[in-house]
Amino acid sequence: MNVFGLAIPDGVIDVTVLVLILFGAILCLSAAVGLLRFRDVPSRLHAATKPQVLGLVLICLAIALSQRTLGSILVGLALVTPIVLMQFATAPLSAHIVGRQAYRNGTTDERNLVVDELADSKQTPPAAG
Repeated sequence: MNVFGLAIPDGVIDVTVLVLILFGAILCLSAAVGLLRFRDVPSRLHAATKPQVLGLVLICLAIALSQRTLGSILVGLALVTPIVLMQFATAPLSAHIVGRQAYRNGTTDERNLVVDELADSKQTPPAAG
C-alpha cells in the first residue's frame, strides 16, 4: 500500500488488522464477563456500554484497514461509520433507560449512591394512574 509516497508492506497491515481485532475481541469479552460478574445494575451498565462500544470501533477500524488501498480504506470507513455512529447513539441511551428503571424498581444498591438526584422521582405522579 502506498500512502503519501510511503510504501507500507502488506505484512504490517496484516499485523495491525490482527492486533485491532484482538484488542476489540478482548474488550468485547471483558464486557461480557463484566455483565456476568458485577453485582449491581450501574456496574453492569458500565460494563455493557464502555468496552463493548470501543471493541466494536476497533473491529470496524480493522475491517476498513483490511482493504489494502487508500481508496478502498476510505470506502470501508464510509461503510462502517454509520454502524459506529448508531452504536454511539444507542448504547448510552439504552443504558440510561435501563438504569433509571432499575432505580425506580429498587434494584440498585442505594447505599453506594453518592448523590441521589432522583429521590423525588420515585413517587408516581398523581395523574399517571
